[in-house]
Amino acid sequence: MTREEFETLTGQGIVYLDGACGSNLYLAGMPRGICAEQWILEHEQVMMDLQRGYVEAGSQMIYAPTFGANRAALSLYGLEKQIREYNSRLVDLSRRAVGDRALVGGDLSPTGKVLTSQGGETEVDEVYEIYREQIACLAEEGVDFLVAETMLSVEETMIALDAAQSVCQLPVLCSLTLEADGNALYGGNGVEAVETLQDMGASAVGVNCSVGPDQLENVIRNMKRAARIPILAKPNAGLPLMDEQGNAHYSMGPREFALHMKKLVQAGASLIGGCCGTTPEYIKKTRLLLEGRLI
Repeated sequence: MTREEFETLTGQGIVYLDGACGSNLYLAGMPRGICAEQWILEHEQVMMDLQRGYVEAGSQMIYAPTFGANRAALSLYGLEKQIREYNSRLVDLSRRAVGDRALVGGDLSPTGKVLTSQGGETEVDEVYEIYREQIACLAEEGVDFLVAETMLSVEETMIALDAAQSVCQLPVLCSLTLEADGNALYGGNGVEAVETLQDMGASAVGVNCSVGPDQLENVIRNMKRAARIPILAKPNAGLPLMDEQGNAHYSMGPREFALHMKKLVQAGASLIGGCCGTTPEYIKKTRLLLEGRLI
């Protein structure tokens, strides 16, 4: 998909993204503390069923499960030599799951590296090369778009976007994890993100994870005021409640989530989906509500 084709798509109205990946994989039996990408490739049907569920619920854009398929993350498990293989197989898995019923995007995560500007020991060039290496693999596999999500600072998001543009001309969605006051954990805020990233060529900017949609209305409204590009909203299903086994249970059901997502759309979001705790039912309820088909 070209940037122009993405502009045409988003110019037609609300675009529906998918929902959570990780929280659903844990429910399906994925252990904690392992390489999620490796587990997915060993349990392909679980991931394919989830993504098919999202498409059937109305998702138009699906994120391939390549979130941690970069050198920094894979090296934690001694898998850094599998970068190309893993990205290729994970994109192929999503293609087989959704066919031509949805667009498939290459998903990028924070590297986990702390930049020198943030008090760490990692230089910008190192982070840039980590992103560039993975993006080259994803572009080669023919993904329709790229998304840098759950980003913890505006600066690292800028590096990911810069790396993407050095490799390809795909649309890049930039999604930060923001608190209810609009601030990112390691620097910057939602308005700054919009102003900076859209000037760099991002195709959409927004927020995912962290909090529920009920806490993001003002954040989205402030971002929209600064935006010349679409605003993305992919929040959690409310606040997580931990049980005695350390498992998270989210406070917001599908209908309540949908009602709050309608407010985010009214505040300016036009690319919408869900993050931790959401399932295909959350996407289905949100779409039905926004289309006036949910009573």
